[in-house]
Amino acid sequence: MQITFAGEKYLRAAERMLAANAELEAQLREIRQENTGRLRLGISVTRAMQVMPLVLPVFSSQYPNVALELTEAGSAKQEELLRGGAIDLALAALESTGANLAYELIEKENIGILAGKEAGIAKRNLSGTPLTVDAAKGDSFVYLTKGHSARVIQDKLFRKSGFAPHVLLETDSLEVGRRVAVEAGACMILSDIYVDDYVRQRRGEFFPLKDYENHRHFYACYRKDEYVPKYTRDFIRITTRALAVQRERDKAFRI
Repeated sequence: MQITFAGEKYLRAAERMLAANAELEAQLREIRQENTGRLRLGISVTRAMQVMPLVLPVFSSQYPNVALELTEAGSAKQEELLRGGAIDLALAALESTGANLAYELIEKENIGILAGKEAGIAKRNLSGTPLTVDAAKGDSFVYLTKGHSARVIQDKLFRKSGFAPHVLLETDSLEVGRRVAVEAGACMILSDIYVDDYVRQRRGEFFPLKDYENHRHFYACYRKDEYVPKYTRDFIRITTRALAVQRERDKAFRI
């Protein structure tokens, strides 16, 4: 039997439709298996410097077809972006109290006073001694701009104690801030996770805050009303594990 011209056209069209349908089915299978997608991540610049080199190689090897879009912002700003739908996941130092948001603890943070070796507080006290902010009276402070979790804590502490120190510098960069504080003999309120080799090599001191219970820890945060893909959950898991391993290595190195 010979196929007519119209029949040939019909068969070719049917073949194209079948091929397109097969491709669509393959794409849907990938989506259902959650190997393909997009993760819009919010994180601060300083935390990104710490987290991304540890996490991205592992994550990208497991999910090569997941596009990672990075938004670098302070912790307070990330909550706004998350609620507004601009990002899917925030890795930030937050209090786990936001309505309609889910929080998964990644790492606990201890808040204290970082001081350069020439600061009065460093000359008067042994490093690691728990102190109140009043112990730094007479010293200059480096401030982070509003939007950072450390700034939120700092402002509450200063208001409560009636402490208004001289401001040496206000910066949006935690990295700039801590380097200036250490080198200029000034002080800065921040988390102990930023007391690293750089600080120790330059004889910077850290004093945990006395009688202060920190409620702002490093969380993975996402909206409760939206489905969380497996690759997002795995990103959280990889990050938690990587930071735990890094902290143990830092402890072993100091010992």
